[in-house]
Amino acid sequence: MSGARTGVIRDFDSKTAGVKIGLVFVYLVCAVIVLISLFPIFWVFMAGFKDLKEYMSSTAIIPRALDFSRYTKTWNQLNITNNYLNSLYHAAGSVVCALIFNGLLAYGLAILKPRGYKAVSSLVMLSLLLPATISIVPLFMNIQNLKLGGFFIPLWMAAGANAFFVVLFRQFFEAFPPSIIEASRIDGCSPLQTFYKIVMPLSKPICVVVTIYAINGAWSDFLLPYLVLGNGKWQTVMVRLFIFSTQQTINYDDLMRSVVFSMIPPIVLFFLFQKQLTENIVMSGIKG
Repeated sequence: MSGARTGVIRDFDSKTAGVKIGLVFVYLVCAVIVLISLFPIFWVFMAGFKDLKEYMSSTAIIPRALDFSRYTKTWNQLNITNNYLNSLYHAAGSVVCALIFNGLLAYGLAILKPRGYKAVSSLVMLSLLLPATISIVPLFMNIQNLKLGGFFIPLWMAAGANAFFVVLFRQFFEAFPPSIIEASRIDGCSPLQTFYKIVMPLSKPICVVVTIYAINGAWSDFLLPYLVLGNGKWQTVMVRLFIFSTQQTINYDDLMRSVVFSMIPPIVLFFLFQKQLTENIVMSGIKG
């Protein structure tokens, strides 16, 4: 049957009463999980429509009026447009560095395999066991000694040295047919030409996944941008929200609306590319 579905439960099995009851139970559990996961986002969004008096006195989830002008006021008050642009610069540079530098290292470990590549691969895997926070102090000291603070260059370079991205690229590159690489060598391509003209164009699925992770990581990152960018004009959204939350004159309704502004891009990004994310998780599980 061309229209038959494939999976754990076949169409034939779904016609039995026991399987139908089990499917209904699974769907109900999934629906409850979705509602529990979406409720905090819904509550924060609804709380943003309240003024300070209503926010402090009312515990109702639904506000008395849906006044979008309050969101506009908070947006203009915080100058979120400038911070959005700064976060965009951070994310764009992080994506470029994450694809090029991590892809090159994975290309060397998975395809070129020079002398000592196993030791380098072991060090990459070992770095995954180390908490990222333990490198903050030496990393920040090196940034200050090199006088790279105040701009995004250290943040971009940090995205280009991500062991998780290297592992993702390496798993994908190891599945390449050797005949493709050999054909490029016969045609006279150098190793770099093979990487840019053959390997990367054929690696669009994993490049999309790494791009998503890099954008989400750059957008959500706070500690390193706070240390590197400080209180200058290049503040990202997360840094701006932290500084705004520490001001003595802060209104909690404005803070709630600013949290909504910070959540919008990651949510939109997930819904646009959820298929690529789930496919990568499944493929990683199969290879593991």
